[in-house]
Amino acid sequence: MTPDLMEAGAQRLQEHTARMEAGKTESGGRAAAYGRIATPGEVDLAHGRILYLEDVHVSFDGFKAINGLNLDIAPGELRCIIGPNGAGKTTMMDIITGKTRPDKGEVYFKGDYDLTKHDEAEIAQAGIGRKFQKPTVFESHTVDDNIRLAMAGTRAVFAALFHKPSNEEDERVEEILATVRLTARRTDYAANLSHGQKQWLEIGMLLAQEPELLLVDEPVAGMTDAETEETAKLLKEIARTRSIVVVEHDMHFVRSLGVKVTCLHEGTVLSEGSLDFVSADPRVIEVYLGR
Repeated sequence: MTPDLMEAGAQRLQEHTARMEAGKTESGGRAAAYGRIATPGEVDLAHGRILYLEDVHVSFDGFKAINGLNLDIAPGELRCIIGPNGAGKTTMMDIITGKTRPDKGEVYFKGDYDLTKHDEAEIAQAGIGRKFQKPTVFESHTVDDNIRLAMAGTRAVFAALFHKPSNEEDERVEEILATVRLTARRTDYAANLSHGQKQWLEIGMLLAQEPELLLVDEPVAGMTDAETEETAKLLKEIARTRSIVVVEHDMHFVRSLGVKVTCLHEGTVLSEGSLDFVSADPRVIEVYLGR
């Protein structure tokens, strides 16, 4: 998690808190849909797709990394993206987060927010959080400090560590630590966590910034079997209140999530549906799963 993205996330958190204090609904800052009661802790599904990509193309020195990609994610959806190396999975996430500009195509967030016209910090502030494969945490600080630093932003490091926290902030930290299974490790230095626990901590740091969409790259790589199983439970819990796109190669983990799967190949969607459906597709078997 880079400093500029942390700061953008912190600004988003402040705006989120201000909206809540102003008495708006808990539907991501939007008014409740007509004829529908907004329920705290639930995603408002009334506003359509949270992420929408249509006919997206990106080439690097003549190589078509993304070639006519179409993808849409619903609010509160947990989606798995699979595919061979070079299929375009990382480039797709780079496009969504503003790191790479598409040559052609539409990329929208929450209906009308054109992601192609904003940079990484602006997109993070808009509500998209990204977790890379290798965890990036502040190893010389405690688990608790890491969460508070993510809430405050990097320009307020001193204030984050030494100011007197509000009851609301303390409650939010407690909630995040419980969600990512790190309550018992809150006073431990992040350097002393296992690889899997560092992954959970970074997910917690993203949650502290109140994103509406999480992009998670190979979250269980290097984890123990027990950590992998717990991560599946963790992501399913988080998906109750926000959308998550998971890029993963571990098919046992993908199966444990029990969600819709999209297989990419040569920069486009090769197959989509349940894992059983995708796994049985002869094209997927040929280019990815093998026989």
